[in-house]
Amino acid sequence: METLLYFIIWAGMIFVMMRFGCGSHVMGHKHSTKRDHNQTAATCASEVLWEPPAKDRDLVCQKTVHTNTAKPSVHGGRVYYFCSRDCREAFEAAPDIYIGDAQKTLPGRDHEVTVHG
Repeated sequence: METLLYFIIWAGMIFVMMRFGCGSHVMGHKHSTKRDHNQTAATCASEVLWEPPAKDRDLVCQKTVHTNTAKPSVHGGRVYYFCSRDCREAFEAAPDIYIGDAQKTLPGRDHEVTVHG
Protein backbone atom coordinates (compact mmCIF):
# COMPACT_ATOMS: atom_id res chain seq x y z
CA MET A 1 0.00 0.00 0.00
CA GLU A 2 2.85 2.35 0.85
CA THR A 3 4.50 1.64 -2.53
CA LEU A 4 1.26 2.43 -4.38
CA LEU A 5 0.88 5.73 -2.53
CA TYR A 6 4.50 6.62 -3.32
CA PHE A 7 3.92 5.85 -7.01
CA ILE A 8 0.73 7.93 -7.16
CA ILE A 9 2.46 10.94 -5.61
CA TRP A 10 5.37 10.80 -8.08
CA ALA A 11 3.08 10.16 -11.05
CA GLY A 12 0.97 13.18 -10.03
CA MET A 13 4.03 15.40 -9.75
CA ILE A 14 5.31 14.32 -13.15
CA PHE A 15 1.87 14.90 -14.69
CA VAL A 16 1.67 18.43 -13.26
CA MET A 17 5.19 19.25 -14.45
CA MET A 18 4.52 17.91 -17.95
CA ARG A 19 1.18 19.69 -18.19
CA PHE A 20 2.05 23.10 -16.78
CA GLY A 21 5.84 23.33 -16.34
CA CYS A 22 8.78 23.12 -18.71
CA GLY A 23 7.58 19.76 -19.98
CA SER A 24 4.47 21.44 -21.37
CA HIS A 25 6.51 22.70 -24.29
CA VAL A 26 7.62 19.15 -25.08
CA MET A 27 4.05 17.92 -24.88
CA GLY A 28 2.82 20.70 -27.18
CA HIS A 29 0.87 22.59 -24.53
CA LYS A 30 2.37 25.97 -25.21
CA HIS A 31 0.97 28.91 -23.33
CA SER A 32 0.91 31.17 -26.37
CA THR A 33 -1.86 31.65 -28.89
CA LYS A 34 -1.73 30.04 -32.30
CA ARG A 35 -0.93 33.42 -33.84
CA ASP A 36 2.09 33.82 -31.53
CA HIS A 37 3.27 30.31 -32.39
CA ASN A 38 3.12 31.04 -36.13
CA GLN A 39 5.03 34.29 -35.69
CA THR A 40 7.70 32.48 -33.67
CA ALA A 41 8.06 29.79 -36.35
CA ALA A 42 8.38 32.44 -39.07
CA THR A 43 10.99 34.29 -37.03
CA CYS A 44 13.04 31.12 -36.51
CA ALA A 45 12.93 30.28 -40.21
CA SER A 46 14.15 33.75 -41.15
CA GLU A 47 17.16 33.52 -38.80
CA VAL A 48 19.10 31.28 -41.19
CA LEU A 49 21.55 33.89 -42.37
CA TRP A 50 24.47 31.93 -43.71
CA GLU A 51 25.15 29.03 -46.03
CA PRO A 52 28.65 27.54 -46.27
CA PRO A 53 30.54 27.71 -49.56
CA ALA A 54 30.93 24.48 -51.52
CA LYS A 55 34.73 24.54 -51.20
CA ASP A 56 37.28 26.30 -49.04
CA ARG A 57 41.02 26.18 -48.41
CA ASP A 58 42.56 24.44 -45.41
CA LEU A 59 44.75 27.08 -43.75
CA VAL A 60 47.17 24.52 -42.33
CA CYS A 61 48.06 22.35 -45.33
CA GLN A 62 46.61 24.62 -48.07
CA LYS A 63 44.49 21.84 -49.59
CA THR A 64 41.12 22.64 -51.16
CA VAL A 65 38.39 20.94 -49.11
CA HIS A 66 34.70 20.30 -49.72
CA THR A 67 32.91 21.94 -46.80
CA ASN A 68 30.25 19.23 -46.53
CA THR A 69 32.92 16.67 -45.55
CA ALA A 70 35.48 19.01 -43.93
CA LYS A 71 36.26 19.36 -40.23
CA PRO A 72 35.04 22.87 -39.25
CA SER A 73 36.31 25.15 -36.52
CA VAL A 74 34.97 28.53 -35.43
CA HIS A 75 37.40 31.25 -34.42
CA GLY A 76 36.61 34.93 -33.97
CA GLY A 77 33.11 34.53 -35.41
CA ARG A 78 34.37 32.91 -38.63
CA VAL A 79 34.18 29.30 -39.76
CA TYR A 80 37.34 27.63 -41.05
CA TYR A 81 37.37 24.23 -42.76
CA PHE A 82 40.08 21.59 -42.55
CA CYS A 83 40.83 18.37 -44.42
CA SER A 84 41.51 16.38 -41.26
CA ARG A 85 41.23 16.40 -37.51
CA ASP A 86 45.00 16.88 -37.27
CA CYS A 87 44.90 20.08 -39.32
CA ARG A 88 41.95 21.38 -37.30
CA GLU A 89 43.75 20.66 -34.01
CA ALA A 90 46.91 22.38 -35.26
CA PHE A 91 44.85 25.44 -36.14
CA GLU A 92 42.97 25.44 -32.83
CA ALA A 93 46.26 25.21 -30.90
CA ALA A 94 47.63 28.39 -32.53
CA PRO A 95 45.10 30.08 -34.84
CA ASP A 96 47.05 33.35 -35.10
CA ILE A 97 49.87 31.54 -36.92
CA TYR A 98 47.50 30.48 -39.71
CA ILE A 99 45.08 33.40 -39.95
CA GLY A 100 47.27 36.50 -40.33
CA ASP A 101 47.13 37.93 -43.86
CA ALA A 102 45.84 34.64 -45.27
CA GLN A 103 42.39 35.61 -44.05
CA LYS A 104 42.35 38.50 -46.52
CA THR A 105 43.86 36.69 -49.50
CA LEU A 106 42.24 33.26 -49.50
CA PRO A 107 39.00 32.82 -51.44
CA GLY A 108 35.96 32.06 -49.32
CA ARG A 109 37.14 34.03 -46.27
CA ASP A 110 34.22 36.45 -46.54
CA HIS A 111 31.71 34.17 -44.80
CA GLU A 112 30.95 34.75 -41.15
CA VAL A 113 28.64 33.13 -38.64
CA THR A 114 26.14 35.38 -36.92
CA VAL A 115 24.56 33.85 -33.84
CA HIS A 116 21.27 35.27 -32.65
CA GLY A 117 20.27 34.29 -29.18
